[in-house]
Amino acid sequence: MLDRSTIWPYDEQGEPREFYYSRYGSPTVAEAEARLGELEGGEALLFPSGSGATTALVLSLLEPGDTIALAEGCYFGTGVTFQALSKWGLHYVEFDQTGPPPDGVQLVWLEAPSNPFLTMPDLEAAAAHPAPVVVDSTAATPVYLRPLEHGADFVLHSATKYLAGHDDALLGVVVCRERAAASRETIAPTSASEWPARYFVPLCRAKSAPCSSGRK
Repeated sequence: MLDRSTIWPYDEQGEPREFYYSRYGSPTVAEAEARLGELEGGEALLFPSGSGATTALVLSLLEPGDTIALAEGCYFGTGVTFQALSKWGLHYVEFDQTGPPPDGVQLVWLEAPSNPFLTMPDLEAAAAHPAPVVVDSTAATPVYLRPLEHGADFVLHSATKYLAGHDDALLGVVVCRERAAASRETIAPTSASEWPARYFVPLCRAKSAPCSSGRK
């Protein structure tokens, strides 16, 4: 059911219930996150866009002076986002994701497959690296790849593409392997501050994804 509310009443003691202000979540957002988490085998968080999800995840995991190992040939917007964050002391280096990530980095960022080069990451080598591993699996979708099952710590989707699938939503998703990481106190506490109707789209799409992804 689509809940269009933006606020919900407090309980009889004047304390907030599970849902109280849409910036922090809503029934529709919670249901969409649950469905998407099931698809990837983890705990999902929704964001207003894929770039928003990227930014929130990086800022929650890293500190000034840290370096990201970024898969070369990946979606150009990811590098643009990381470059924009350089003024806050974050750095990135590109590497060939078909081999192991470089030493001395604090986050490994893969793309499966890379867009537009279509290289596939060596997930086993990445999982052996001490840094957390993020896999942008926008193009693969959970129909063809579930990175958490191969040692990744986080999966990211620009859900505007395949997960929404019908050119009618702008959305981002982060799916966490560990439940403790998947909280709005940990990653972007105000990330759900969007009109609830857009989050209804992946609820519908979750049922049709295997069929339509096969046709694409």
